[in-house]
Amino acid sequence: MSLDPLPDVITGPVIRAALAEDLGRAGDLTTDAVVPADQRATVAVTAREPGVVAGSDLLAPTFAALDPAARVDLARADGGRIGAGEVIATVSGPARALLTGERVALNLLGHLSGVATATAALVEAVAGTGTSVCCTRKTTPGLRALEKHAVRAGGGVNHRFGLDDAVLVKDNHLAVAGSVTEAVRRVRARVGHLVSVEVEVDTLDQLAELLADPVDAVLLDNMDPGTLAEAVRMVDRRMVTEASGRVTAETAGALAASGVDLISVGWITHSAPVLDVGLDSVPER
Repeated sequence: MSLDPLPDVITGPVIRAALAEDLGRAGDLTTDAVVPADQRATVAVTAREPGVVAGSDLLAPTFAALDPAARVDLARADGGRIGAGEVIATVSGPARALLTGERVALNLLGHLSGVATATAALVEAVAGTGTSVCCTRKTTPGLRALEKHAVRAGGGVNHRFGLDDAVLVKDNHLAVAGSVTEAVRRVRARVGHLVSVEVEVDTLDQLAELLADPVDAVLLDNMDPGTLAEAVRMVDRRMVTEASGRVTAETAGALAASGVDLISVGWITHSAPVLDVGLDSVPER
């Protein structure tokens, strides 16, 4: 699949903050001592294991932030599958910039590619069911837009980006309101007509109460496949149905078989294993 890169207004601050954190107060003491200022080099960014690439568009601005003479030639764009030992990108330019930016570039690329790879595994597990895999707000602080972009690179879809772009009434909101009906009443009295509303329910009784005044979507939380199937039958397409709760590649298929529209997964952003990527020197010819 092909994704448009995120704009610099989103990625730039993340890259600059990461570089500033690494460079500290005195810069790269090791590289500046060992590598002559006029030394040039070419390196290959390589996958050590198979996966799905995400974060490749961050390579060029990361190295260019250290020296605008750095050049990146992408071999795999975001969303592309990569095999062990295959090259994601070749980077050439001032050696100091390449070595100083290495860790930040690989940290971002490895983490985001890990998110994409984990997402792709779940997407594959529900293939052919019509169910989509989506992320949540359980993201690394400061990296939400990048991680959600990586979810799309892996074939998933995005849930809301923040508290301000949709309403999601969860169990603690229901506890304060006293009932599903009262929570929905308060929401309808407060938000505009263009704001989507979703309500989380834990039981079929709560779902039945919600169906008396349906909203846009219902989050069916921690239901077993049998209960989930009954919930989907009750909704009968009057709302978008979303399942969540301890989803793995092993359990996703059974949940999707219920006919639910979406399966939301938090760990694909906050706990996805990093894809092992490295930076190797390319000998001059």
